[in-house]
Amino acid sequence: MSARDWVEKDYYRELGVAKDASADDIKKAYRKIARENHPDAKPGDAKAEARFKAAGEAYGVLSDPEKRGQYDEARTLFAGGRFGGFGGGRGAGAGAGGTGFSGGFDVGDLFGGRGAGGGAGAGGLGDLLGGLFGGAAGGGPTAGPTPGMGATRPREQRGADVETDVRIDFSEAVGGTTLPLRLASPTRCSTCGGNGAKPGTSPRTCLTCGGAGVVSRSQGAFAFSEPCRDCSGTGAIVDDPCPECGGDGVSTRSRTLTVRIPAGVDDGQRIRLAGQGQPGSRGGPAGDLFVVVHVNPDDLFGRSERNADDLTLTVPVTFPELVDGTTITVPTMDGKVSLKVPAGSQSGRTLRVRGRGVRRKDGRTGDLLVTVELAVPNRLDKAAREALDAYADATRDHDPRAELTRRAEAAARRETAS
Repeated sequence: MSARDWVEKDYYRELGVAKDASADDIKKAYRKIARENHPDAKPGDAKAEARFKAAGEAYGVLSDPEKRGQYDEARTLFAGGRFGGFGGGRGAGAGAGGTGFSGGFDVGDLFGGRGAGGGAGAGGLGDLLGGLFGGAAGGGPTAGPTPGMGATRPREQRGADVETDVRIDFSEAVGGTTLPLRLASPTRCSTCGGNGAKPGTSPRTCLTCGGAGVVSRSQGAFAFSEPCRDCSGTGAIVDDPCPECGGDGVSTRSRTLTVRIPAGVDDGQRIRLAGQGQPGSRGGPAGDLFVVVHVNPDDLFGRSERNADDLTLTVPVTFPELVDGTTITVPTMDGKVSLKVPAGSQSGRTLRVRGRGVRRKDGRTGDLLVTVELAVPNRLDKAAREALDAYADATRDHDPRAELTRRAEAAARRETAS
């Protein structure tokens, strides 16, 4: 993804939150979208799947304070017209029929490069976005001096971030678990240490680009930067390649990582493993590995929308149990408990069992929310039918909808009076 593509995406609109939304608001918005559009909830729905992935991408940026700051700053620069705005329109110095830029404009300057005759490109947009993309903006090499301006040492570049998925059971999400994760992925070559040169030798700085990896060319009023052909944009030339990686500095190996899933993890949550992503180039640091957790739904338990640490459970009860009250035994994630149902409870009432929800490592503990629901039998035998008829006769004068009727009539009278 280029830097322009990135800043033109409105991640706040994707999650339906304001630009000053708090971290909790962003998390709640993402959780709602992920729950509604999860592939398990809407299997085969391509639109829902795309919405799910787009929300995950937005949450990955906005949930990270550092990346969110970089994203906000980049969009402010573009939206303010400093770099031509999102529409890529004419610059302030353009005359009629002009190019939109006064003088020679080097596109490389925008992303931290140099113009045909410019100075150091420090503080460009490439530096601003480098932390997100793991290198120069737009995926190109870091710009440096043009030929003849003095050689510089090839700069290390951070490796790209990598993402993978794991699926766990509901009970593992509630209690936490540790999973072995086997990956066949590129890693830094252990023989050459990632520089691509045979042990005992070193890469030499490319003389064509001075180690920058890019060269500049002029075309009319514009100056363009493009990858150096002699070093393929790396800024260095390997004369004697490493026998293991062939000069790439990267080799593919199978490795097993241990991933700790914390108690109370949400469906769609991303867990970051620092330094376990793609290795950097020219000996640079590796990127991060993000593990996206998918939670299988449970047959009995659910998670409360108001507080993810609270678990939910629906228990069927009989009419006499609601009227007279009773004590029932309900399951929890770690055993059973007795729960008192007060006399006169209505169907749909929720009772709280404290301390039987998610138990986090920091000591926070959620509750189990038990909703009692009237169980209506499909058929009645003769004795039950006679008993039900007798109850109906005995309560014939009781109108359960009397209060509803009274309120409706009162509302009608107010409407007529107005």
